[in-house]
Amino acid sequence: MLGSTHGTLTTNSRHARVAACGRPPGPAVHVHGRTAADEDVDVSGRPLHSAVPDLGRFFRPESVAVVGASDTEGRPNTGITRQLIAWAERVGARLHPVHPSRPAVFGLPCVPSVADLPEPVDLAVLLVRDPLPLMEELASAKVKFAVAFASGFAETGAEGAAAQARLSAAARRGGLRLLGPNTNLNAFEEFREDLEGPAIALITQSGHQGRPVFTLQELGIRLSHWAPTGNEADLETADFISYFASRPEVGAIAMYVEGLKDGRSFLLAADHAARAGVPVVAVKVGRTETGARTAASHTGKLTGSDAVVDAAMRQFGVIRVDGLDELQDTAALLARARPPLAEGVVVYSISGGTGAHFADLATAAGLPLPTLDAEKQAELHQWIPGELSVANPVDNGGHPVGDWRGRKIIDAILADPSVGVLICPITGPFPPMSDKLAQDLVDAAEHTDKLVCVVWGSPVGTEPAYRTTLLGSSRVATFRTFANCITAVRAYLEHHRFTAGYRSPFDDAPRTPSPSARKAQALLRPGEQLSEHAAKQLLRAYGIRVPREQLVTSAAAAVRAAGLVGYPVAMKASAPQLAHKTELGLVRLGLTSASQVRDTYRDLTDIARYEGVELDGVLVCQMVERGVEMVVGVTHDSLFGPTVTVGIGGVLVEVLRDTAVRVPPFGEDQARAMLTELRGRALLDGVRGLPPCDVDALVEVVLRVQRMALELGDDLAELDVNPLMVLPRGQGAVALDALAVCR
Repeated sequence: MLGSTHGTLTTNSRHARVAACGRPPGPAVHVHGRTAADEDVDVSGRPLHSAVPDLGRFFRPESVAVVGASDTEGRPNTGITRQLIAWAERVGARLHPVHPSRPAVFGLPCVPSVADLPEPVDLAVLLVRDPLPLMEELASAKVKFAVAFASGFAETGAEGAAAQARLSAAARRGGLRLLGPNTNLNAFEEFREDLEGPAIALITQSGHQGRPVFTLQELGIRLSHWAPTGNEADLETADFISYFASRPEVGAIAMYVEGLKDGRSFLLAADHAARAGVPVVAVKVGRTETGARTAASHTGKLTGSDAVVDAAMRQFGVIRVDGLDELQDTAALLARARPPLAEGVVVYSISGGTGAHFADLATAAGLPLPTLDAEKQAELHQWIPGELSVANPVDNGGHPVGDWRGRKIIDAILADPSVGVLICPITGPFPPMSDKLAQDLVDAAEHTDKLVCVVWGSPVGTEPAYRTTLLGSSRVATFRTFANCITAVRAYLEHHRFTAGYRSPFDDAPRTPSPSARKAQALLRPGEQLSEHAAKQLLRAYGIRVPREQLVTSAAAAVRAAGLVGYPVAMKASAPQLAHKTELGLVRLGLTSASQVRDTYRDLTDIARYEGVELDGVLVCQMVERGVEMVVGVTHDSLFGPTVTVGIGGVLVEVLRDTAVRVPPFGEDQARAMLTELRGRALLDGVRGLPPCDVDALVEVVLRVQRMALELGDDLAELDVNPLMVLPRGQGAVALDALAVCR
């Protein structure tokens, strides 16, 4: 982790910080004093901008009321009251104890009720078992914010969820913002005021899980805020992301999330942070079914499909990590390091074995390790014995670090224009070599704008080279493990790559329905599954190509249709609710004659009659030349609403499960990124002598399906285009089959 007491940025201005990244600052949208842009909504009526709550008076109130204050030793409220008094003194707030039967608490005058407060208060902290009866009283007193510590709400089940809903509604009616219930005192911790530079702002739903990040202050890493969101009856994770991303002192946001309250709000907040260039690093519980169940029992919120959550985070640049140690190290690096001048990573070590090991892990993780050119290698060999490799990783053999050559080597590596990051793994203390190496790295880092990282591998961590030299540096990022260093550096490069080219998908989201939407709405049948023929008409309304086909109700009509469509043909039974035609033998391919068509019509209708399926007819379809079978679909996620999926299709879709998902709105770049995530992506490039596929046409279909999802919204419960035959380059893509379910 970065162990420093001084920041690496030269300004505290958020605008200047973002300008240093080469991007203009994003819009700061506030709940109060709305602009016209704040009312901008998409085609489904959902907002397109993050409403940033003004939480300044929450974190820095002028006056505070503690309802249920106590100074009786041994009572829980007494310890809390004592902590709040100390916090109020630190932030310069006037504190008013409230208790119906106490004239004073800790020597402070006490009033019997909120109505008796001597002045309006910004923040009321509720140390009562049931905060609901207080909501109306707080509203009458014009209290801006309230904190409810009480538990027994949505985390306990249906009855608690109903109580929480009543609490939330009361807060809305009263016009105040509520933190909790089931929260804690983390917002009122004592933050070190002697640390400088960009800070980490912390968001947690479990207070204890934030402790490792909070203790970074002991290593010189500045923290500015801690938001313990609890059950999020009102204020939620998204509110704090938006607020923190607007704060000039915040260099990165670290968060531990068990469940998201509202998917759309989270995306808007993540978009706000991405526009501002503020990195968001998250541990999100729920990768496994067990984790998801546990999170629900703790927070009482939906966790949503983890694959969708993961995709949504990537889509908007949220960096997801697994462990709290990764959260510490990645957030610390991103908060404090300057934007990279180049993406190349060089590994430099005392030991060839150490360098090779680290380089192997770094390359496997996708870090770019460029080979240094011949001229640079020759320069390094001035100080490093010729038999040692200096191509990257650079092995100095040990002895040069003990004298003047050590600094020369480091400076020469950092001077290479292809190098943006220098990583030096020191697997264990070996004085005086390791001490001299650490000091040279710190000194070199002070004279470069490039990132210098050190992995201090000693399990002891009390060595002066680590505690004093490395952690005392404002410019060196110090880690304790190879894995955390690699994770953090990869996130650092990816974040700056992402924000440099970021364009908010909400800027291009459709505001008004297209003519296609009006055509499609007329085809929907509420509460029904459409037949294949009707589903294909839906696709055609959005300009998605389908085969030539006719729906017929007699053998003679089938023969005539085959002549018009053109042999060879495919024939399929068609009926609403008929999802798996192949398994029932209701699909026949490659029919080349009138007699085959006539016989097949009779076979299909006989099978349908036997299976109890009432057909609306039989489809006679054009046979399409072989390409790559893909699937494109729409489903509804419990948190994010409509989602779009693309993957390897055909009969193996359920076996391979090779899919990628995105949450609308998204642009062409994300549609193409979905394809790169597929394990079978090489199929589209052409394998075993087959020609490359028309990827552009596939991307266009994905974007048209997204438009359908946005415009039809909840009216379209599910869409499954499978197979979508992607033809050779320049020939397009054809939807051979489709299933659509209406709400």
